[in-house]
Amino acid sequence: MIRVEAESAADPRTAWALLARPDRWHRWAPHVRGAVGLGSPEVTAGSRGAALLAGVVPIPARITAKEEGTWWAWRVGPLDIGHQVLPRNGGCTVAAELHAPGPLEPLVGAAYGPIVRRLVSNLAREAERTALAGETIPS
Repeated sequence: MIRVEAESAADPRTAWALLARPDRWHRWAPHVRGAVGLGSPEVTAGSRGAALLAGVVPIPARITAKEEGTWWAWRVGPLDIGHQVLPRNGGCTVAAELHAPGPLEPLVGAAYGPIVRRLVSNLAREAERTALAGETIPS
């Protein structure tokens, strides 16, 4: 397992709204322009669909689990990726966990780990920016 975390001064609800809503993914993951079939407005456990890279390339995915307000996971190809928001004093911690089959995990960590680290940091910063701007994300 590969786990990446970033601290954010944002309220956990703000970070969750950015993390769990496909229509907001582009704000912290600019290569992802949303999703089809994964749930609306938030991801829905058990749903199958695709993330849209650059708005046109569908990447098949399945939402495997969700714990409202704190955690959701999906399977994309051979990867299981969990997303988490943990409350803490003065903000929250946002995290991603990557699980890959045995021998693939070190390769995934080397190739995709730095990208995930950047995306998790982007999410933490975007949640802070959203909160500072006083923006509310409708439920």
